[in-house]
Amino acid sequence: MRAGWRVGSIFGIPLLVDSSWFLILGLFTYSNSLMLQQSPGYPAGVAWITGLGLALALFGSVLLHELGHSLTARSQGIGVNSITLFLFGGIASIDRESKTPGQMFQVAIAGPAVSFALFLLLAGAAQVLPTDTPLHLIATRLSAINLVLALFNLIPGLPLDGGQVLKAAVWKLTGSRIQGMRWAARSGQALGWFGIALAVMAYIQSPAGSINAIWLGLIAWFILSNARAYSRVSDVQEAVGKLTAADAMTHEFRVVDADLSLERFISDYVQQEEAYPPAFYAASEGRYRGQVLVEDVQQIERSQWNQTLQEIAHPLTEIPSVAEASPLSDAISKLETETLKRITVLSPAGAVAGVLDRGDIVRAVAKQLNVPVPDALITRIKEEGVYPPGLPLPAIATSLNEDRNG
Repeated sequence: MRAGWRVGSIFGIPLLVDSSWFLILGLFTYSNSLMLQQSPGYPAGVAWITGLGLALALFGSVLLHELGHSLTARSQGIGVNSITLFLFGGIASIDRESKTPGQMFQVAIAGPAVSFALFLLLAGAAQVLPTDTPLHLIATRLSAINLVLALFNLIPGLPLDGGQVLKAAVWKLTGSRIQGMRWAARSGQALGWFGIALAVMAYIQSPAGSINAIWLGLIAWFILSNARAYSRVSDVQEAVGKLTAADAMTHEFRVVDADLSLERFISDYVQQEEAYPPAFYAASEGRYRGQVLVEDVQQIERSQWNQTLQEIAHPLTEIPSVAEASPLSDAISKLETETLKRITVLSPAGAVAGVLDRGDIVRAVAKQLNVPVPDALITRIKEEGVYPPGLPLPAIATSLNEDRNG
């Protein structure tokens, strides 16, 4: 989700404005006013006001475009966090993807459909408005812009809406959401490189039109960088889908005597550990009696620390856990939905096989992708309980679980 200033809300969806939006608003206003001053009947003051109105109306169209996506997503039970206006238009931040290819297509096509409807509406208005007036000019130009906006966004490559349409189509044909994203991301990368090459050629052939060439190059770079990001997400999604809880779990836990007093437990174990202590499990006579939570002990009056760990242990059947053979996506989702720092992994016999936390998950995924990750980063993830920025593992896990469960 993009950072920005909140300027209000629409249908309960926060509306944010990125700092880059002010730059493009000023450029659009300036270029429009210069163009209008060359036309008869548009003195400087009127030209500037009309130019500003045209620029604001353009971003109003972008806002309605994103609102089309957002309201369609909301109708499917998907939360919409915000709509942000920025340098290259707008973006809607949603909680998760659609559950089916058909629903994904509906969300993707909603934006271009709104833009095309605006084109028809404004083109009709231009037919009845008096000519040679600012309103007629705004309606005419805005109708053309919305047509371009609709058609451009239908180009089949991520991050454009057409890329989402392509993703839904490939998903429908192959039955794989990951394949859909991979094909759409590759198409977006090809589109980005083509746009950059076109911009370079345009600049070489006509240096006088360098502004248009630079603007085309910036748009192509934006498409390329975002398509690469989608490609990386598809790689992570595929890696997570191949892993089980056993692949990520560690043995960062201690088994302690269930008959140990709370006082001895604190002095002999808890106070000897580092900032991020391991998980503790109480056992006696060769059997696990349950998990011991340090925070439980800390809430008990010190005068009652003569009781044993067995008295406060949580049975393994009642604690948050996953089986060794469970998909890693199940563990990721359970960590988020139950707001846990770590989770217990149980063997087929119901014994403690290991534990895992977000750091262990990141390390396992990185290993699957053959990507080196510094130990210091894993330690920080473990201590903070937060995934690195740009690694949407909870959303990826949700998508995988929905696909697996139908």
